[in-house]
Amino acid sequence: MPVNNPLSGFLLTRSWRDTPQGIQLVYWVSTPDGPAKIAIEGQQAVCFIRRDNQLKLPNTVKRKAVKLKNFEHNDVDALYFEQQRELNKLRDHLAHDKTQLFESEIKPTERYLMERFITASLSIHGQAKQRNGYLEYLNPQLKPVDYSPDLKWVSLDIETSDFRGKLYSIAVTTHDTEKIFIAKPYKGENRQPSRRRDNVGGTTTTRRADEIRKKVGGCTFNNTNIHWCDNERGVLNTFFSWIRQNDPDIIIGWNVIAFDLDFLQWKCKKLGIPFDLGRGSPKEQRSAILEPMQSGQMHISRIPGRVVLDGITCLRGAFWSFESFSLDFVAEQLLGRKKLINTDGADKVAEIRRMFHQDPLKLATYNVEDCRLVAEIFKQTDLLNFSLQRARMTGLAIDRQGGSTAAFDNLYLPRLHREGFVAPDIGSQQNTQHSPGGYVMESQPGLYENVLVLDFKSLYPSIIRTFKIDPLGLIVHSDLNNSIPGFLDAEFSRDRHILPDIVTHLWEERDLAKQESNKPLSQAIKIIMNSFYGVLGSSGCRFFNPQLASSITKRGHQIIQTSKELIEKEGYSVIYGDTDSVFVLPGKNKSEADCQQIGKALQDHLNNWWKQHLQEEFQLESHLEIEFETHYLRFLMPTIRGAEKGSKKRYAGMVKQKGKTKMVFKGLETVRTDWTPLAREFQQELYQRIFHNQPYQDFIKETHDALMQGQLNSKLTYTKRLRRPLESYTSTQPPQVKAARKMKNPGRKIQYIITLNGPEPLECLQSTPDYQHYVDKQLAPVANSILHFLDTSFEKITARQLDVFG
Repeated sequence: MPVNNPLSGFLLTRSWRDTPQGIQLVYWVSTPDGPAKIAIEGQQAVCFIRRDNQLKLPNTVKRKAVKLKNFEHNDVDALYFEQQRELNKLRDHLAHDKTQLFESEIKPTERYLMERFITASLSIHGQAKQRNGYLEYLNPQLKPVDYSPDLKWVSLDIETSDFRGKLYSIAVTTHDTEKIFIAKPYKGENRQPSRRRDNVGGTTTTRRADEIRKKVGGCTFNNTNIHWCDNERGVLNTFFSWIRQNDPDIIIGWNVIAFDLDFLQWKCKKLGIPFDLGRGSPKEQRSAILEPMQSGQMHISRIPGRVVLDGITCLRGAFWSFESFSLDFVAEQLLGRKKLINTDGADKVAEIRRMFHQDPLKLATYNVEDCRLVAEIFKQTDLLNFSLQRARMTGLAIDRQGGSTAAFDNLYLPRLHREGFVAPDIGSQQNTQHSPGGYVMESQPGLYENVLVLDFKSLYPSIIRTFKIDPLGLIVHSDLNNSIPGFLDAEFSRDRHILPDIVTHLWEERDLAKQESNKPLSQAIKIIMNSFYGVLGSSGCRFFNPQLASSITKRGHQIIQTSKELIEKEGYSVIYGDTDSVFVLPGKNKSEADCQQIGKALQDHLNNWWKQHLQEEFQLESHLEIEFETHYLRFLMPTIRGAEKGSKKRYAGMVKQKGKTKMVFKGLETVRTDWTPLAREFQQELYQRIFHNQPYQDFIKETHDALMQGQLNSKLTYTKRLRRPLESYTSTQPPQVKAARKMKNPGRKIQYIITLNGPEPLECLQSTPDYQHYVDKQLAPVANSILHFLDTSFEKITARQLDVFG
């Protein structure tokens, strides 16, 4: 039945293809009435060219004068192409001179949305036809709307005999369902057991499978519906049938694209089975593909109507940090649980093979548990909501990680067009000037009591708002007497600008998200706002201009340096500053209450001063806001190792939270994965003792002696990564390379021990550890970084006293 009422939706996937009738755009969206497919036909690809550029164009290209200019204020014409490949061909032809075309890289699916100010939520106005499981719209009208979807997700995990071996099982979990599709679990591949038809998905089972099923009571084992399939083909067909029946919007997993889906696609091709994972017509369902990205390092999924979210890339995109992103490690850190098999490499593969042949129910439990862990990690970190909020704020696809430059284009370009300008192509800017990074102050090393940290809230976005730093404002300022000065001779318009208004809107949205305790939205907006400086300073951005980036960073330098001077005029010492923070000594013998009072007083003084100063000097409203953020009860600013000069971006402190003390480490060995567990644990305990004024000499001696006696061997492992292929290391041979050369199948991550015979991999350790190496290179440097300020050293404390009477 036709559906003709406006319907709200949320974008899932987008694609385009050339047709004889023009470009067809296809958007899949989630709606309250289920999935919907939107087809927009007869579209044209568009770019722009200077009007005075009389480049010879193919007869199929239409050229039309438009009321737009480039950044040099030259008139431009629009070029219209019936097919995207025609535009691509012209762009490739002019690749030697990227200044000739404007906005030629923008995909037609993105341009169609951005020019309508649609990011992710939209309303559909038009007539729909009810298809098998979805609505289909042809050329409807789309408008932006505020809509929050209720998406169906499934967590997916597979088990195989090897990376390109036999498919054993596929497990899926949803919010209320668990299933596993597993191949026949009998011993002896040449044995031909009798068969019967199974009523689940048309697959076959063996008598052995029936016997096991009876033992566990039907198809349910540990809340899991087990589907016993006759072979790999049965596993795949039953799985695809389940996907069609349950119709999820989102597929989540761990390394799910590069391994699970990649393996399934390969296996389908090998068996001659369609990779039947998409939505839509049978042809569309089978058009799901995985594509390697640059250098073959990552894969992207193109599945009509379904989004794939990988747990590892989502966590990194949300700025979560872990020592290791293995599922086992992350689950233990976030959930307090581990995988049911904790071994790695060959041992893990061997155990999976053993379970498949000897204990398939245990394999089923293991497979499903991995799905559960992934689902619970997504829930614990609210990753799905974060991905949706980021898409809603930026216009990026839900599964797009990074993409700061594309997000900037989505937000900026349609507003720029309405101001009468087009933007250059990426890479056409030839300016070779560089802008400086954030200001890092020389530190005053020492072991301190009471250090106050005052932090400018979102400093770079607040500078953009306050000083109207903007690509449009840079090119349209006409009255130098009324413009706002930047750096590198930049001047910005007071009245015409885009980016400051975008930042203001995002700032207000974030404040509202904080009030509503919407952490995913607040975090997504923070990441977006903080990316703007990086975008403007990147040659990979079409708006790249050192005047823009320098007007942000150099203003930041000025603000931190001036704030330091203001604090010192109040009688306090500033021992360090970093980009947007200053570290202040409140004075000796101050109580916690005194420190809180001083911190808040400095906060108010600086905010009032900047408000008054910017109004008087620039006639600008200040959006700078400094906060008294942290009170360190004890604080260490170490020296550069082997020197008297203070270090940068490396410190440790102790704060009080909810009545309990907590250690904070920045840039030190404890938070660096290339140091051993021995050094990291030693540092944490030693600093804890010293900060609490507890005895520490005996602890140092005991750790030293335990190491030398072989009692700490389990903590001596180095973990480092190979940054390039092993065979490319010729002139240099760092320890991880030497260890990797002794391994049978080395991966990127190398774990090794320094032994008396040099570096040896953990998997085939043969020699005794070189304990003196760990004393000199791990314990001593960690200890001396703080003992230096206590007029002692690791060597003095651990030295054996000579017996003068011996």
